[in-house]
Amino acid sequence: MRLLLMSDTHLPKRAKALPEALLAELPRADVVFHAGDWVDTATLDLLEGGSTRLVGVYGNNDGPDLRARLPEVAYVELDGLRFGVVHETGPARGREARCAARFPGLDVLVFGHSHIPWDTTAPSGLRLLNPGSPTDRRRQPHCTYMTATLTQGRLGEVELHRLPQRR
Repeated sequence: MRLLLMSDTHLPKRAKALPEALLAELPRADVVFHAGDWVDTATLDLLEGGSTRLVGVYGNNDGPDLRARLPEVAYVELDGLRFGVVHETGPARGREARCAARFPGLDVLVFGHSHIPWDTTAPSGLRLLNPGSPTDRRRQPHCTYMTATLTQGRLGEVELHRLPQRR
């Protein structure tokens, strides 16, 4: 199973459209995760229409239209692994322990908000993944998203994709 992870798309404020490289991943993905801060409903419509399965949440910059269509926290079980998606997890310091306590039944937590890619594992075994942002790099050197594989109940390779800088 192929997974596509993104967050903080902020369309159309930070970019006019999702990057072509990211859009090219949509038909290849079995499940697409979006960890909030869509900003516009058109992006949600695009991903719903172009994804086999979409798991998304709203973020702090998402208004009432998106909040009416998306949960604050989403849960899904894929091939025996329990995933959660949330926008905010608080400061980096203590994140693993805080998230393990807040989401004790999960194997993988996908989150966003910071625009900073993150891939760590809490002592409890909870894997924390932040794909960064494909449209707003903030203080990061690149805009980013992630792909991952899921095989026989195990999360395989997680790859961070760095996008070329927009002109």
